[in-house]
Amino acid sequence: MNPRPILVLGSSGQVGYELLRALAPLAPVAATDRASLDLTDSEALRARVRALRPAAIVNAAAYTAVDQAEAEPAQVAAINGVAPGVLAEAAAEVGAALVHYSTDYVFDGRGERPYREDDATAPLGVYGRSKLAGEQAALERHDAVIVLRTAWVYATRGKNFLLTMQRLARERDELRVVADQWGAPTSARFIAASTASILAQTRLSSAYIAAHRGIYHLAAAGSVHWCDFARAILAATPGAEHVRVAAITTAEYPTPAIRPHYSVLDTTRVATTFGLYMPPWHELLELALRDQAGSARA
Repeated sequence: MNPRPILVLGSSGQVGYELLRALAPLAPVAATDRASLDLTDSEALRARVRALRPAAIVNAAAYTAVDQAEAEPAQVAAINGVAPGVLAEAAAEVGAALVHYSTDYVFDGRGERPYREDDATAPLGVYGRSKLAGEQAALERHDAVIVLRTAWVYATRGKNFLLTMQRLARERDELRVVADQWGAPTSARFIAASTASILAQTRLSSAYIAAHRGIYHLAAAGSVHWCDFARAILAATPGAEHVRVAAITTAEYPTPAIRPHYSVLDTTRVATTFGLYMPPWHELLELALRDQAGSARA
């Protein structure tokens, strides 16, 4: 086990929670969450990194309330756009590697094939613009940086689409879900396990990360629209099979933030570089629901 720890930011979030378990075999894990470390306090971020001198930093902390972000652009920019650059500078100072997560929302959704890492970005809202700024800041300020863009993240804890659909199915006989936004639902556990695999291959070496620096797309294989994703969730959720899921358009469900209509990611680069397997989205969903059922029985 590496004597220098791994610093995980956002440990109480969906991906952060899973990272604590996935990274434990590699090194001691130091966890911080919103309550213990303010991402808008640059000096506090630098001080934590200097004190800990980690081998690697995994930044799973972010402002993720996409619609609310439209009303709080300054706070969103500080957390998603500025903090990653501060972390990158601090990581460079102590010789640590940095893994930072970004999003499919850096694209405008007008594409007709899965987006590659070098495709032009054009975020539609505050959240997407802040995440794009964050990945750029991180890559500009440190060589040993890997940015993992992921998409449609869900888990069996926290706040996410899966749990929202299950909750609504207990309250209603019919759900109306948009059917003209396409993506690849990706479980937090898969993201954490893939991150651990990447760091294990690098042996937590900042030099190795520097040799493989850049942006990688990490998401489930295949694609689905939100309506069929909801149907798949409820079909496999005991007691929810009777709930009807009606397809609607985005125009019928207006939100403060504009979502991309198509944000499927091409994962060829991460699969080829690190030998990772991208399971189909429905396989990840089956695993998540099986885990949820097991937890309920325990």
